Amino acid sequence: MPNAFLQTPVEYLKGVGPLRAELLKKEMGIFTYGDLLTLYPFRYVDRTKFHAIKDISPDLPYVQLRGRFVRVKTIGEKRAKRLSASFVDSSGEIELVWFQGIKWIADKFKGDKEYIVFGKPQLYNNKWNIAHPEVEEVSEENTRLANALQPVYPSTDKMKEKALDTKGIARLMKPLVALLDGKIEEIIPPAVMSQMKLMDREEAMRQIHLPSAPERLQKAEFRLKFEELFFLQLKLLKVKAQHHVEYKGYVFPTVGEKFNEFYKEHLPFPLTNAQKRVIKEIRHDMGSGKHMNRLLQGDVGSGKTLVALMSMLIAIDNGFQAGIMAPTEILAHQHYETISEFVKNMDVKVGLFTGSTKNAQRRELHTLLENGELDILIGTHALIEDGVKFKNIGLMVIDEQHRFGVEQRSRLWQKNIQPPHILVMTATPIPRTLAMTLYSDLDVSVIDELPPGRKPVKTLHRYDSHRLEVFGFIRDQIKLGRQVYVVYPLIKESETMDYKDLQDGYESISRAFPLPEYKVSILHGQMKAEDKDFEMRRFVKGETQIMVATTVIEVGVNVPNASIMIVESAERFGLSQLHQLRGRVGRGAEQSYCVLMSSHKLSSDAKLRLQTMVRTSDGFEIADVDLRLRGPGDITGTQQSGILNLKIADITQDAQILTYARNAASSLLKDDPDLQKTENVPARTHQTELQKDRATWSRIS
Repeated sequence: MPNAFLQTPVEYLKGVGPLRAELLKKEMGIFTYGDLLTLYPFRYVDRTKFHAIKDISPDLPYVQLRGRFVRVKTIGEKRAKRLSASFVDSSGEIELVWFQGIKWIADKFKGDKEYIVFGKPQLYNNKWNIAHPEVEEVSEENTRLANALQPVYPSTDKMKEKALDTKGIARLMKPLVALLDGKIEEIIPPAVMSQMKLMDREEAMRQIHLPSAPERLQKAEFRLKFEELFFLQLKLLKVKAQHHVEYKGYVFPTVGEKFNEFYKEHLPFPLTNAQKRVIKEIRHDMGSGKHMNRLLQGDVGSGKTLVALMSMLIAIDNGFQAGIMAPTEILAHQHYETISEFVKNMDVKVGLFTGSTKNAQRRELHTLLENGELDILIGTHALIEDGVKFKNIGLMVIDEQHRFGVEQRSRLWQKNIQPPHILVMTATPIPRTLAMTLYSDLDVSVIDELPPGRKPVKTLHRYDSHRLEVFGFIRDQIKLGRQVYVVYPLIKESETMDYKDLQDGYESISRAFPLPEYKVSILHGQMKAEDKDFEMRRFVKGETQIMVATTVIEVGVNVPNASIMIVESAERFGLSQLHQLRGRVGRGAEQSYCVLMSSHKLSSDAKLRLQTMVRTSDGFEIADVDLRLRGPGDITGTQQSGILNLKIADITQDAQILTYARNAASSLLKDDPDLQKTENVPARTHQTELQKDRATWSRIS
């Protein structure tokens, strides 16, 4: 049964009423007491300390003073008017300044009264002042409040107009918390409460809004963060368990003729230990009778495509077809060419199907696919068109899966009566905390080695003022027979952004590297597919030495002879994009370079991104920094899943709590998979309530 108190409409709370209730609903999605209780403060102002005026320093964001007013005067006229007040304590004097509400404020202060002043100090003409401080006369009530941690709540402009700023929300929380009094039942099982030494739920709710002491607040935050992450993990682990029970996979018992022929006779280079380990994990999945739903993470150039091919050969050896779905035509073409080259001396038929495939070719592919003569079909989202029918698809590989929507991916399952095994590949390393949340219903494999002989790419940061030096370096590399990428963030000039655009860049590169000695290609997303293909093929064949492009070359293009990646306006790119772009070079035996060009004006975040790229080539370290800078929603488009709508926990800051929560949820489900035991019923009820409120995460990952 849902908790009736928490379901009470918010308009019944003292101080709310119909108008404010409507505002809370529209602006913050707050309909009930429970919704308001989980509007958690995003920080606290420490009112437990009083400062002496003489001790004010630049490292204090706020100060709280206790003293008296000795002078209050109005300075200036009309628009330049301000109120200046001298406030003193036993240690010194400070100026308080107001630019608005001057008459009302001036009448408020009495020289014989003692006041509490709170605000942000700033230096002006080498003297400290506070603009628009909070001022309250000392009384028993505000002395008690001054000895508290005061919560700061999120609000909106419309709410502030109706006195629902942070103070207004705090005024609503006080009577709401007073109503709790035994009405909040415990939802975490007793064994977990005991193991984790958690504060009980009602006390945590009380302390998060009206903290009695810093250590009590800390315990309340831990409890509520743990609770949120515990139920998230409980949900994801149950989805994973149900997946294995409900969806049986095709059994591929044989590692047969084609796999062995490829391994013994056509393997282009020895497998790394990481590749061998991952292939073993995939073989186990596909031979177990369970449906494989596996995420394969591997840095750029780590050999994921080779692992995918060997997995597809296992499916083919067992009488099934396989497919690869890529997010772009360029990447689909790359996979097609790479895999066709791998199996060119084998009896394995490979097809390519994209939006650009001509009707005659489509008809031929449809026929070959339906009668089972086509072993591997590679394509874009065109693969999920209703007209594309496999005879018996056993394995589908999805590359860079975060670029596909859940609905698109789910349509793949309808290609067979029984769903094919799914292997999801990504070259964008996923931080451990995200893998434990967003991809928790997948099994995860990691290729954490590069093939032997690969030299790490040297990464350099250069300012625009070093451009001639960089051009000289490019000429030297071209003389050695190498090729160069120059990548720009924009295609056309933007009036609002001072970044180099592609057309301007192409013209300046063409002037610096003129015909006939140099030949330059151009590639961007607005070109027709056949024009892109033409330019790319010229570059691959070595007919052009420089490729000026946008990020369409971010994934998929493999030119071993290209040894330099120049990224213009590198401060404009995210870390994951920069890492992907760097991965386009370093694919041959020669030393490769990535040069990050930027202006001298850099934000602190931009500096950190560029410094990180220069310091490390470890994709997982880069992903962790990216997660801290951008947050989980921006990194992987998690908003489509509804999974990371967290109210108090932050997976970038609370990784340790996430680990505790996952372990506790896993242990609980091992002991009681359906949460049937009496002591676990409240957890099951709460989980059911959460399911009603959130979009269910798809069984397709």
